[in-house]
Amino acid sequence: MLERGMVVDKERTFCMIKPEGVARGLVGEILTRIEHKGYRIVALKMLRLTREMAEKHYAEHREKPFFRELVEHITSGPVIAMVLEGPGVISGLRKLMGATNPQEAAPGTIRGDYALETGQNIIHGADSLASAEREINLYFRPEEIMG
Repeated sequence: MLERGMVVDKERTFCMIKPEGVARGLVGEILTRIEHKGYRIVALKMLRLTREMAEKHYAEHREKPFFRELVEHITSGPVIAMVLEGPGVISGLRKLMGATNPQEAAPGTIRGDYALETGQNIIHGADSLASAEREINLYFRPEEIMG
């Protein structure tokens, strides 16, 4: 049994509660689910993304037709950015979030329970170690990450 605060595997990932999750008052519920799963929140902040920051966040989608819509949406209100730590946290968080399309997300997942459409699917989580590192570095300075 792990003691509180003990971490066996220090894998880290980036997670964001999107503007609709903040606006709908789901921050506490989502943070509770993350913590109940056993992941540690080692950095957390509320911010409103600038267009420049949003374009960096979605850089891999720059040439896709929905890029502008992504940027407009993520800059439409405050978000909660965080760094999570724990064993298998990258893949585990993605399972906890559910499928990108909420219509395909299983009940019991964050998107399955709270999201109605793909364009406003409540939460973002990095999909790989490389993405996690890039996104963590985009939103947090090393001294802002605890643990």
